[in-house]
Amino acid sequence: MFLFVVQCNKGCASTLKDGMKNVYFSPLLLLLLLMAVVPDAEGQRVRFGKYFSGRTLRLDCLREGSSRGDTVWALRWVDRRSDWHGSRKQLIDPFPNGDYRVEMRDERSGKAIYSRAYGSLFREYCDTPAGRKGVKERFEETLLLPMPKRAVVVALQKRGADGRMKDATLLHFDPESTPIEHDFFVGERVDLEVHGDPSQKVDVVIVAQGYDGGADPRLRVDYYRIKEILFGKEPFASHRSDFNVYGVVGDVGAEYNTFGIDRYLMTPFVHRLHSRIGTTPCDFIIVMVNDTVYGGGAIYNLYAVTSMHTMAEYVLPHEFGHHFGGLADEYVDTALSYGSLHQGDMEPFEPNITNLKDFASKWKSMLPSGTPVPTPANSAVPRSENGPLGVYEGAGYAAKGIYRPTMHCMMRDYAPFCPVCKKRLEEVFGLYTK
Repeated sequence: MFLFVVQCNKGCASTLKDGMKNVYFSPLLLLLLLMAVVPDAEGQRVRFGKYFSGRTLRLDCLREGSSRGDTVWALRWVDRRSDWHGSRKQLIDPFPNGDYRVEMRDERSGKAIYSRAYGSLFREYCDTPAGRKGVKERFEETLLLPMPKRAVVVALQKRGADGRMKDATLLHFDPESTPIEHDFFVGERVDLEVHGDPSQKVDVVIVAQGYDGGADPRLRVDYYRIKEILFGKEPFASHRSDFNVYGVVGDVGAEYNTFGIDRYLMTPFVHRLHSRIGTTPCDFIIVMVNDTVYGGGAIYNLYAVTSMHTMAEYVLPHEFGHHFGGLADEYVDTALSYGSLHQGDMEPFEPNITNLKDFASKWKSMLPSGTPVPTPANSAVPRSENGPLGVYEGAGYAAKGIYRPTMHCMMRDYAPFCPVCKKRLEEVFGLYTK
């Protein structure tokens, strides 16, 4: 396996320039790195059949570090032995979300042929007391990619100090010469609700943890409950036919008390999670934990988790908003160890919060004429309603300096998704169904 690492040394938001003193890679990759990506004549569209074989490639990575810097390396390349489940037309990610991005480039031309942004537990760890002190921890990441026909460069990018994505790690992959492992399905899969071709649908896998396989009488009932919760809120209810939903059984190591927060229910075992999913078409993952203690969590384009607590009806849509749409939390909780996550000089990249430094890039155009910015709070708005669209202070865990679109929202206190959140969710549907 050929592996080339570009290491940024000065923190999670370091630019490529910051880390150039520790860069070692071949002249060929140096040339590719410096080349401007050739714009596609069809805009964001890439001809799938020209570059991809139609199969799925799984890349398992490890990210290790702290707020003072991190290293990412490839652990294994895996032939998932399944057809590519994602869109064959929408191959370039148009959204500015995520702390990280994977970009696949044709090695011969330098052209970007696939990209997706994503998040990692590592980014939150950087803002915990241990992460800020420089205590290194290791986190797993898995990326599902279309299998290329010929040699490519896989650029693992991270957001720089200027808010832009920068190449941080460059990997060479050649389907003819790179060692590839072969994975196989090890869970118990059921088709819960299938509406069509996976490449034209949003494919959701519900991973059931804590059940005694398919013989567990609770399993079918809980699958149904989670599926109906998923489609119980707008805009998901109106897009039900755009989804395929599958169920898989397996222990994926989800546990409470992530980062010392008792309700934060997450798993560090991302590679195991994807091995349980196996060949199942998978755009998004919901881990369903057979426990009645309140808990859940989610990371953008990584996974969402919920327990079977009575509040799952609200927890799951909230967490799926993070996972699916890259939406930020709009509530205030200064006690969180990563509560400074959105504090900084740059406009937050999440679509539903702002620090007003670049409000024009957010929902400014959606505001009714004459709306004051910031907008005075209106305590008369019931918690079951959004209230008027505005710019209300208190969001992203901070009581001051961060603003949200409405008084109440699913991303704040389990009200319906507000117009700003709905707009982004609607946009994401098209990335997987067109």
